[in-house]
Amino acid sequence: MFWQSRVRRHLEFNVGMRDFGPQALGIVAWGLMIGVAMVNSGMGTLAAVAMALLVFAGSSQLAAIPLIVAGAPAWVILATAFCVNLRFVVFSLHMRPFLIHLPRWTRLAAGYFITDNGYVLFTKRFHVPGRTEDERLAQVAYLAGANSLNWASWMLASLVGIALAHSIPPAWGLGFAGILCLLGMQCSLASSRLRIVASLVAGVTAVLVYHLPLRLNIVTAIAVAVLVCMTAERFKPMPTPGGHA
Repeated sequence: MFWQSRVRRHLEFNVGMRDFGPQALGIVAWGLMIGVAMVNSGMGTLAAVAMALLVFAGSSQLAAIPLIVAGAPAWVILATAFCVNLRFVVFSLHMRPFLIHLPRWTRLAAGYFITDNGYVLFTKRFHVPGRTEDERLAQVAYLAGANSLNWASWMLASLVGIALAHSIPPAWGLGFAGILCLLGMQCSLASSRLRIVASLVAGVTAVLVYHLPLRLNIVTAIAVAVLVCMTAERFKPMPTPGGHA
């Protein structure tokens, strides 16, 4: 029984890596772009490497880099990064039943490694937490497989981008490739009407208030989208017994 459980975990780990494989190229392009952007914005090599390893959040890094270079107040930088990554609070709440059986430090490590892609792949494969210890460990193994390949692809690409920042020509179009990667993530996450509305509201708001200093249009767009969705949820009709919402 022990060996069967171990083999199953090994298989799930491999399946997680295999499922993430098609997205790895997009992550490499996105990581290269972020690495180049950090160095070209004026950050030192050591600071860029530290940010890549410690932050591990491409969208937050991209939002924070110009603020750091512009000398924005720390609270603006932190607020922007927090708002950009606010979705991970929702991810964490959803993932809690799947990981609650793990020790606290293991759960914290999982929180560091989880990404949009890994979350989407995991929730598509597993709809409910495992009922037995073997099932729960198999789910964790799948998540570890997907996140391991994600982290390795991102870090390798980011470090290469930092090392070759002054050698990679703009003609490579890494910025456009990174945008395509983000759009792919957004489309995969926009799985309900409310999420589509949130995306549209945030996008329109960000464009309308683009003139705000210190990239505050990003914070404003997220705040407006959250308020609109909270209001929509409040007035959403409740499902009736034996009927539909």
